[in-house]
Parts: sequence; C-alpha cells; structure tokens
Amino acid sequence: MESRNRWAAVAAMALATAAAGASAADARHDSARHDSTSIARGRYLVTISGCNDCHTPGGMEKGPAVPEAGWLTGLPVGFQGPWGTTYPSNLRLVLGSMTEAQWLHHARQERLPPMPWFNLRAMTDADLKAIYAFVRSLGPAGVATPAYVSPGGKVTTPYFVFVPRTDAQPLASR
Repeated sequence: MESRNRWAAVAAMALATAAAGASAADARHDSARHDSTSIARGRYLVTISGCNDCHTPGGMEKGPAVPEAGWLTGLPVGFQGPWGTTYPSNLRLVLGSMTEAQWLHHARQERLPPMPWFNLRAMTDADLKAIYAFVRSLGPAGVATPAYVSPGGKVTTPYFVFVPRTDAQPLASR
C-alpha cells in the first residue's frame, strides 16, 4: 500500500511538473509574441517618425532604400545653429546601454535642435517601449557620433548650417 501511495505521489508530481512546464512554455510563447508585436510596432514608429532621416547614414537621400542593417547608426555630420553643433546619435549604441526605464526618462528630456524632442515627449509609454524593443532588436552597430560642440567651438567634421537667410536681392527684382 505504501508503495502504491509513493507511486501515486510521484505521478502527481510528474503531472504537476509537466503542467507547470506547459504554463511556462505558454508564458514564453506569449512573451515572444508580445516582443515581436512590440518590435513591429517600434519599426513602424521609427519609420513614420522620420528617425532614419537624421540618425541613419543616407536616410535623407535614399529613404526606404537604406537596408535595415544600417538603420539608426548615427551620423558624423553636424547640425549647427545658435545652439552650437549637434550630431544625430547612434541610437543603437545609446539604447543598447540603457534599461527600458532609463530610455523612458531619456526620451522625455528636452534636446537641442534639430531633434524634435517634443514629439518623443508626446509619445505614450507603450510607443516608447516599442521603439526601445525595435532598436534593441537591431543589435549594436557603428561607432559613437562626435560630441556636441558649443557655439563658437572648433568643429572638425562636416556640418549643415541652420541659420535663416535671405537673398541680398529682393524677390520683386528677380
């Protein structure tokens, strides 16, 4: 009788272990599905938000023809204006060094032009988390971009000048 109870207990434990394993596998499957959904949503948000325009080499010139493997690796070409000279960061390295919570905080901080930081600030946590999932899914690539140069500082890279101008000639005389 004792042997039969022992085998029943072993069988019950085996069933419980199998059920727990199935639940864990189901949870992993749901997590993977959620991750792929988040990654797809993040890809979509990065695309429609124009992140590649500045943060991807060739993004402005080639648009969607730039292979995804080269996306968001930053640009060593600066944007210069009264604020100094800023560079589009390598988001793959920046987000790769952050936790999701750090990214949520970072994304909502005011930035120097021409970064449209106010658009990131307006995004929901779910949107920012999806962007984080997508960028992290790309993996690290490229190198860090040059550091900010304050107004009047020495700039050693190519840069665009963002200062409003008017032609010397009035429009009516052209």
